[in-house]
Amino acid sequence: MLKGIIFDMDGVIVDSEEFICEAAIKMFAERGVNVSPSDFIPFVGTGEDRYIGGVAEKYGLEFDAGMKTRTYEIYAEIVKGRLSPLRGVVDFIAKSKAKGLKLAVASSADRIKVDVNLKESGLPPDTFDVIVSGSDVVKKKPDPEIFLTAASRLGLRPEECLVVEDAVSGVRAAKAGSFRCLALTTSFTAEELADADWTAPDLAEAPKEAVS
Repeated sequence: MLKGIIFDMDGVIVDSEEFICEAAIKMFAERGVNVSPSDFIPFVGTGEDRYIGGVAEKYGLEFDAGMKTRTYEIYAEIVKGRLSPLRGVVDFIAKSKAKGLKLAVASSADRIKVDVNLKESGLPPDTFDVIVSGSDVVKKKPDPEIFLTAASRLGLRPEECLVVEDAVSGVRAAKAGSFRCLALTTSFTAEELADADWTAPDLAEAPKEAVS
């Protein structure tokens, strides 16, 4: 029986990928390195350390904490007035709460980015029973640690939870943790997300069987 829903953040609740990419590109430019949006694609959903660090490595740079700090500073300015919940999110959350389901956010991003996203999208943190960020776990997706942590903090078993994801690494993490998984095709194709139990364009079109 479904008792909880665990949401990834980017590409599920809000679409901020283009903005974090824009911020990271500007950060690298400040360091005299020109990178392209396509450089970041292999690292989507893996957390900012890998998202930024993977591109730094490609261009022969050593990743340091200052890269991420500066990227977040730029990001916080870029997204002001530009973030809103994706189609179906607000209604889906309201219906889930009405059913008595527990809700969690489990994002590979650091807590600072999660907080910025929630604030700018008009979803206060207390919308969710639990928030787990990349800062709270050691192993990143596709390891299931972040989802297992969220389920534990909700007081639920994995089989009682639905994970909503948009990235290949996130789907793999969900399935590795024995969660049911709904994958949204906001970042990858249905074929790339085929390991999920269900796929949908967004939460407005979430299959009824996924939340029953």
